[in-house]
Amino acid sequence: MATQSSLSLTLQSEADTQRLAQGLAALNLSGSVWLSGNLGAGKTTLTRYWLQALGHTGAVKSPTYTLVEPYDIVLLGQGSVGGNKPVYHVDLYRLQDPEELSFIGFDEYQDDANALLIIEWASRAAEYLAAPVLLIDIAQSDSSESRNVTLQVTDEGIAASIDLTALASF
Repeated sequence: MATQSSLSLTLQSEADTQRLAQGLAALNLSGSVWLSGNLGAGKTTLTRYWLQALGHTGAVKSPTYTLVEPYDIVLLGQGSVGGNKPVYHVDLYRLQDPEELSFIGFDEYQDDANALLIIEWASRAAEYLAAPVLLIDIAQSDSSESRNVTLQVTDEGIAASIDLTALASF
C-alpha cells in the first residue's frame, strides 16, 4: 500500500484548523515538526488545537518570550498503552543566536526519542536543531479566514514511517 509523504490543504475556517490538528494528533508523532509561515498565519493556533487534541486541558501559552513551553501529555485511549508524552512548543522568533538554545538545555528535549517538538521559526536555528520529521507551511490566502497548508514528510519522517494518507481525506 502506498504512503503519502506530501499534502496540500486549504483550511476555510478555524474549525478546519482544529480538524487538521486532530489528524496530526492521531499520527502520534515524535521528533521535531517545523512550522513556517508569516506572523499571524496561524502557527500557534494550530499548535494550541494540536495540544488539545493530544489531551492537554489547560491553557496553551505562546512561547514567544520563553522560547519553550513544555507540556506533559497523559496518553489515554485510541489504542494507547498509556503513559506520558513530553511535548515542547518552541517559538524561535526572538532567538538572537542559536547557541542560546544550549544554555536552556534544549539538547535534552531533542535527545528524548519519545518527545514531540513543535517548532515555530525553526529557520532561525536550523543548523542547531535536529532534522525535522515533518514540515508544515501555513500561508494566508487572499481571504483573511482561509489558509493554505502544505505538509511534507522529510527523509527522517519517511524513515519513521510517517504517512499522511489519513489526512488526505480532509
